[in-house]
Amino acid sequence: MPRRVLTGRVTSDKMDKTVTVLVDRRVMHPLYKKFIRRSKKYAAHDEANLCHVGDVVRIEECRPISKRKTWLVVARNGDALAAGADAPAAAVAAPAAG
Repeated sequence: MPRRVLTGRVTSDKMDKTVTVLVDRRVMHPLYKKFIRRSKKYAAHDEANLCHVGDVVRIEECRPISKRKTWLVVARNGDALAAGADAPAAAVAAPAAG
């Protein structure tokens, strides 16, 4: 089963290795057929503490890291993080070049 990937804005970076991400989505009202905004906050793991308030990040579902934290930051402001899913591929390519 594929992992879910969401995009949101960092609202808090006060915790160590954790950021709070606000994800907005638009849903249609079943009766009035008008689009309304729904938002939810997720606690995401940020291993290197790179994300700050206001950054746009992509988060990916992962195994439970703690009671509330089951998401992992994979990209910040459009750039992939080194600790993301691309890290093993980069680690394999580096020794071959050297």
